[in-house]
Order: sequence, then C-alpha cells, then structure tokens
Amino acid sequence: MPTPGSSPALTEAWTWENAVAGASAGFATVATLHPLDVVRTRFQVSGGKGCSDVSPYRNTAHAVYTIARSEGPRGLYAGFYPAVLGSTLSWGLYFFFYNRAKQRYLQWKDDQLRPVHHLMSAAEAGALVCLFTNPKWLVKTRLQLQTPRHHASRYSGFSDALRTIMKEEGWLSLYRGIGPGLLLVTHGAIQFTAYEELHKAVILTKSRDNRSYKDSLNSIDYAALGAGSKVTAILLTYPYQANSFALPYSHQLSV
Repeated sequence: MPTPGSSPALTEAWTWENAVAGASAGFATVATLHPLDVVRTRFQVSGGKGCSDVSPYRNTAHAVYTIARSEGPRGLYAGFYPAVLGSTLSWGLYFFFYNRAKQRYLQWKDDQLRPVHHLMSAAEAGALVCLFTNPKWLVKTRLQLQTPRHHASRYSGFSDALRTIMKEEGWLSLYRGIGPGLLLVTHGAIQFTAYEELHKAVILTKSRDNRSYKDSLNSIDYAALGAGSKVTAILLTYPYQANSFALPYSHQLSV
C-alpha cells in the first residue's frame, strides 16, 4: 500500500488496482456461488417455513433439490444477471471509495491508520455503494423470489423487471429497503476493520521470524483473514440483513 509520502501517480494506480481486483472478485464470487445466494434469499424472506409463494424448505440441501426439481436449473440462477452486475460494480466501487477514504485520512496523519479510520473509511464506501446499487439488488431479489406458484405478474428478466417496477410502482420504489441497506453499512465497516486489524496482528507475529513484509503472508493466511473478518461481520449484522432482503418484496409477500 502507498505510504503517506507516495507520489500521486502511485497512489492513483493503487486505487484503480484495488477497484479492478474488487470487481473481479465480485464477479467470480457470484458466478460460482449464485445458487446458494438464491437459497439464502428465500430463507431470509420466508424463514424456510413457506411464505406466500415461497416454498418451505427443511435445510439448504433440501432447498437446492426442491428449487432444481420444481423450477429447473434456471431457478437456481434466478436473478443472475443483476446479481453479477451488482456484485461486480459494488465491489469495484467499494474498493475504490474505501482506498480513496483511507488515502484522505493518511494525508492528515503521518503514521498508520487507527481502527476508527478503517471503520469510517469502510462506512463511507458502503454508504456510497448502497446509494449507487440499491436498484440492482432490489430487482435481483424480486427475480430470485419468483416461483412457478407466483400469482403476481412475473418478470421475464432484468430489463423487464426494471421497466415494470418503474412503471407500476414509480422510480422511488427502486430504493425500497434503502434504510436497512444503509444500516448494513456497519457490516462492511466491521468486516474491513476486523480484516485490517487482524492483518496487522498477523504481520507483527510473523515478522518475529525475521521474514520480510512481502513474504510474511501467504494465500492461506489471506483466506483465513478474510473468512474470519466476514464471519465476525455476519454474526453481528445478520438480523439487519434479513430485514433488508424482506422489505423490497414485502408488498408482494401477502399476495
């Protein structure tokens, strides 16, 4: 990472590198794990007990089997296009805004950033990304919750859903659930703060073995850091996350 004394060109290059890396990771994650995201969304809205047109599921494996049997493979990839677009855009923007914010705080300080600076940087990035991408996530949720038993008008795809929602409900409806979404900024803030602080702790521990900074961490270390910080954030913010998924669809759940 560039230091406070780094040249503007190096700082700018680092920011865009992180944005591209974040976008690539977002795309790869959705492309690989989207069926599980569909299952998660349906569980969050129905509680797995059945709600309106959402079938009851006993567990994750049963949900995957039921969706595949009743809706086919397309059911497991419902909302894929807005999901992959939203995730790629969201993570690209998130890393861009996050590193911009950290650079701004570094200009005010001559030493390393404190946890509060990481927290504020992540919260700022999360709020901006939420405002930019909420319509995409709302459309993705609507598409994922469509089932063969759905009585309301179905959407044929992302563009049709977007047009229909704007025509029938108004453009403001694209920001339904924005309140809980902004509250979920705490999820990213906690995750990135935990990651940064764990990263420092691991580097400090491994530096005692007289290895250079560049060689201090390997891929397994980074994976463990990412997983640990993510689990921490999920445990602390999951109730808000479930609520944010339900709100965009709540007006149709009673149909």
